[in-house]
Amino acid sequence: MSFPQEVKVGVLGATGTVGQRFIVLLSNHPFFRIHALGASSRSAGQPYGKVTKWKQSVPVPKGVRDMIVQECKSDAFKECAVVFSGLDAEVAGDIELEFRAAELAVFSNAKNHRRDPVVPLIVPLVNPSHLSIIPHQRSLQSPALSKGFIVTNANCSTTGLVVPLAALEQAFGPLELVVVSTLQAISGAGYPGVPSLDIMDNIVPHIGGEEEKMEWETTKILGGLTDDGKGFDLHEKSPLRVSATCTRVPVIEGHTECVSVRFSRRPPPSVGQARDALEKFITEAQQLKCPSAPEQAIYVHEEIDRPQPRLDRDFQKGAGVNVGRLRECKVLDLKFVVLVNNVNLGAATSSIMNAEIAVAKKVIDV
Repeated sequence: MSFPQEVKVGVLGATGTVGQRFIVLLSNHPFFRIHALGASSRSAGQPYGKVTKWKQSVPVPKGVRDMIVQECKSDAFKECAVVFSGLDAEVAGDIELEFRAAELAVFSNAKNHRRDPVVPLIVPLVNPSHLSIIPHQRSLQSPALSKGFIVTNANCSTTGLVVPLAALEQAFGPLELVVVSTLQAISGAGYPGVPSLDIMDNIVPHIGGEEEKMEWETTKILGGLTDDGKGFDLHEKSPLRVSATCTRVPVIEGHTECVSVRFSRRPPPSVGQARDALEKFITEAQQLKCPSAPEQAIYVHEEIDRPQPRLDRDFQKGAGVNVGRLRECKVLDLKFVVLVNNVNLGAATSSIMNAEIAVAKKVIDV
């Protein structure tokens, strides 16, 4: 697959945690070029390096440090073929709609439009086929659009879960039950995030709205489009029940998830068959040779004590999923441990990979 030499992109919410990660990943991208940065009116009109509280492990990229921050209004981004949104959910909804109406392609990390019946909720290693609903999404706007659309990526914990689930369903047919308990890193709460006195020497057994998001998003992502191609079937052809328990733990980056599954088909696959399916799982992003795609979508650890956040979160630049402790479950069928880098594949990397796929499939006119 050949990609264009240069595609101008913008970043909304550029001073926030996700926005900063967008900038780090885009600064060395082979064809996406940062053209505009958007933030609040307090930051607008000033150099980016002056207004951001930079929290990344590398310096602010030189090409971005002196860029003047714009307000999040579409006029300042009209030359961008792609706009990445790292906006907080409190403000993202209306801003993203305004950008779409201005014929801009918006790839959002925010939750606001995930439940929209014509907005695809895409994990790039699972369901890029859902991009096919975009012409219908455009046709419903008034006036109808020719270029603008919104694509969302999933909640960070959902992202890690659905990749191995998709691999198992592809190999062995639909799943019937999924039970997942998460141990989620504090970076998932943004900056400044969880107060230190709440998280040090502690586990917080509740994250507001997180369990509901995991349970619902999984069905939209793993399901297909309706027969007319104008909606999502939410896995209703083979109903999937998901039960999630979400906790916050004193880890900086990397969400760990303990998963048990039951298959509809009997007898279920053996541990060996499941391991083989996970290891051989190939995604469309890899086939299209998207530059942000991992070499291996799912890395299956043989060691009994892996994956671990500190050791494995940055493997493959945090763009793949780590799975370990795959074994028989005496209550359901199989159980395993998942690790996902919540700020890379769980956030910015997913949006960037989604946009790469859209460019490759000519969903975006560049």
